[in-house]
Amino acid sequence: MTAAKLHFRGFAVGTGEPIEFWAADGMISHDPVPEAVTVTEGGWIMPGLVDAHNHVGIAPGLGVTIEQARAFAYADVRAGATLIREVGSPLDTHPLDADTRCPQFIRAGKHIARPKRYLRDYGVDLDDVADLPAEVARQAGAGDGWVKLVGDWIDRDTGDLAPLWPEDVLREAISVAHERGAKVTAHVFGTEALYGLIGAGIDCIEHGTGLNDELIAVMAQQRIGLVPTMIQVENFPSIADGADRFPAYQRHMRKLYADAPDTFANAVAAGVDIYAGTDAGGFVEHGRIVDEVVALADIGLGARAAIDAACGSARRWLGVGELDDGDRADVLVLPRDPIEDLTALRAPETIVCGGNII
Repeated sequence: MTAAKLHFRGFAVGTGEPIEFWAADGMISHDPVPEAVTVTEGGWIMPGLVDAHNHVGIAPGLGVTIEQARAFAYADVRAGATLIREVGSPLDTHPLDADTRCPQFIRAGKHIARPKRYLRDYGVDLDDVADLPAEVARQAGAGDGWVKLVGDWIDRDTGDLAPLWPEDVLREAISVAHERGAKVTAHVFGTEALYGLIGAGIDCIEHGTGLNDELIAVMAQQRIGLVPTMIQVENFPSIADGADRFPAYQRHMRKLYADAPDTFANAVAAGVDIYAGTDAGGFVEHGRIVDEVVALADIGLGARAAIDAACGSARRWLGVGELDDGDRADVLVLPRDPIEDLTALRAPETIVCGGNII
């Protein structure tokens, strides 16, 4: 069912205060809209969720078509995620922007890696590390304000995780991105690569399982975002199991997995800015944003902050509105307050995406 004119009256998640607004032509209005259809009278209302690490253009085996990507995006919307930060994809998913039943996308172009230092054909492989600043400039132009680096990956010569880029090149590349109004994020599992990335002024770390107290303190001080992808980290043991040729890497991945709960709890305690992202598209199925919220709540954020990591604070971080006049009409209506009962997020009464009732 879709409706061009909608009316919402209920209680705001987060404050419990009464809230009322309308939607017309896919946009929020706090002025009454004549002939609007009332969606709720008394439900709990919040903006749509944010999946801050998602790949609708990736699936096992590659070769994703735009229609397959659309189906993945629809699955995320049905779970309540109406805003996706797509942090790297071999497929240009910009055609989905014309589909108002898809989430809003904020993209990072293609992954930037080096030959044999990431998943084959997922991104751009640079033979010469000196080419990184120029490629960052290209990917900044291809994305929507973000660039994605592969910070570490298995080095076949050493048989373990190792950084891909020297710090001086990273500094230049991140400076190039910032000059173009883009931010930079990086895939990082281990510890070694984090020093160069954080020292070079990166804006966000994906996964971050190798963080230590020293690095956590710098991230908190510099307001560097962390998207820990909790439900992806659950796959570390199986990833290790499939790497029998590299026993040192296997041991490392298993240790990172074992240490992850304490690592992320330490980041929470230190005040690092944490955002919810599923890493859907590879080992993780689409439509699992609520699983990520629950996992974040369990590492010390609690229900209120975990919801905020997938909603209010994530939207502010990405520069997207929260039900203000003129914002895209992305709304969840819940049967009860999810701060009191997180399971309410699993059964919304209504999901509105771009003004469409899903």
